[in-house]
Amino acid sequence: MKRLVEIAFFSDDVERMAAHYERLLGAEPVARSEGMAIFMVEGIKIFIHRKYEPGPGDLPPENHIAFAVQDVDVVCQDLLQSGLTFETLPQDYYWGRSAYLRDPDGHLVEITHDD
Repeated sequence: MKRLVEIAFFSDDVERMAAHYERLLGAEPVARSEGMAIFMVEGIKIFIHRKYEPGPGDLPPENHIAFAVQDVDVVCQDLLQSGLTFETLPQDYYWGRSAYLRDPDGHLVEITHDD
């Protein structure tokens, strides 16, 4: 089962975005630093992150959604067998194991480990 866990927005103005979502949601971020703000809405993270110039091997700073699964590798293998194509196959990051693909309109979708 896949569970929506994150909506990520990359911005040149994190403070402006954070202020907007603070007014919209009527709540302060649960975490905040100079380059990011995190809001939680019914278990779903709204992650606002500063845009950056990606280096070799870095993920692109693109808006995306993330679905959590019990086993990233098994789910990705099943999705590959169903005909989907991955931009980044499962690998370990500082937040856990994730893989990335795009929907038909080019939006980035993350498949990540469910804690």
